[in-house]
Amino acid sequence: MSGSQLWDDVDFYFSTHLSPDDEALQAALRDSEAAGLPHVNVTASQGKLLQLLAQIQDARHILEIGTLGGYSTIWLGRALPEDGRLISLEYSAKHAEVATRNIARAGLERIVEVRVGPALESLPKLADENPAPFDLVFIDADKANNANYLEWALKLTRAGSLIIVDNVVRDGRVLDAEGAEPDVRGTRAAIEMIGSHPRLTGTAVQTVGSKGYDGFALARVLA
Repeated sequence: MSGSQLWDDVDFYFSTHLSPDDEALQAALRDSEAAGLPHVNVTASQGKLLQLLAQIQDARHILEIGTLGGYSTIWLGRALPEDGRLISLEYSAKHAEVATRNIARAGLERIVEVRVGPALESLPKLADENPAPFDLVFIDADKANNANYLEWALKLTRAGSLIIVDNVVRDGRVLDAEGAEPDVRGTRAAIEMIGSHPRLTGTAVQTVGSKGYDGFALARVLA
């Protein structure tokens, strides 16, 4: 059995027992595929991890940068209390339209808001609203701007907030300090910012599974 097939099979075993998709989640994946969205959503196990982290945080306010079809948004939204709030920023109007339908089908339209446009334009507007600090921020958008998104996450959180940056391994290309690829440069900048910023402490974890060789960074905001 090949390594990738083994990873797929183990992921299937874990998700079957620990994070099974229900109809709303399955429909979100089906509709995303039917609409031609890229197949880059988190896996069920990763979605459940996001949900657990939000619950451990006792999160009431969540910010997601990168909505895609709303699959991860549903996992995160289900961690919130009835009076919680999740704002998800999505560049593509097409993706946002699919996500909004998927979120409504999951019964989360009252607490989840999808905002359309470049995140680096949406984030200053969000800051101008002076929202309550976000308890958790999930960054899963264009990787070239990871460090910029991280800077904004710091402005919009509080001491004790959790920031998650997805897809930081880049199939191992994160090691390429001389690389010209914007996704690698942006990811390295975010990792190095987590390691050096006086208001952050964090780590990064490599993963294998249905998404292949990948990983995520996890950072906690200090006082």
